[in-house]
Amino acid sequence: MAVSRRDFFKLSGSGLAAATLGFNLAPVEAKAEDLAIRYAKESTTICPYCSVGCGMIVHTLGGNVINVEGDPDHPISEGALCPKGSSVFQLRDNKARVTTPMYRAPGASEWKEVSWEWALDEIALKVKKTRDASFMPTSKIKIKEKMGGVDVEKEIEAVVNRTMGMASVGSAALDNEECYLYQKFLRGLGLVYIEHQARI
Repeated sequence: MAVSRRDFFKLSGSGLAAATLGFNLAPVEAKAEDLAIRYAKESTTICPYCSVGCGMIVHTLGGNVINVEGDPDHPISEGALCPKGSSVFQLRDNKARVTTPMYRAPGASEWKEVSWEWALDEIALKVKKTRDASFMPTSKIKIKEKMGGVDVEKEIEAVVNRTMGMASVGSAALDNEECYLYQKFLRGLGLVYIEHQARI
């Protein structure tokens, strides 16, 4: 005897109804558990990593972050977050996170903690030394000019004020305004090779 699809569903429905007749399902109803974020304060914010600007909902309880998720009402990300955005919780609460500058001397095998003042002074000294050693105020360039209807190539010395000895790969943890100021600073030093992590 061949059973059609429609007959199969009819028989299945009848069997299910017959099996549940006479049984009281009230004791087995699932009890809804309270959500961990029930009493938490909800705040909307923007992901701090790249310049896309995805929206986030952050739940805090007693001054601690307890949940981070994508904001479905945000016009850019519509609730979606990349892997970095999804792990933003660890930006604040991570026991393995290094919170002080670490320095490893040339030839040493161990890292040691140093003060912020020492680290910033050391970086400034190395930037100045590298810039001074590689700074080019002028450069010879070739240009073409028309003279009497003929293209003539000549070499001139142009002011360039650049350094080719340094490069920068900007951080995706900076927002657009910070990136703007950072690039102004780098251009002021004369850097040519400026890149941003969000573009790589």
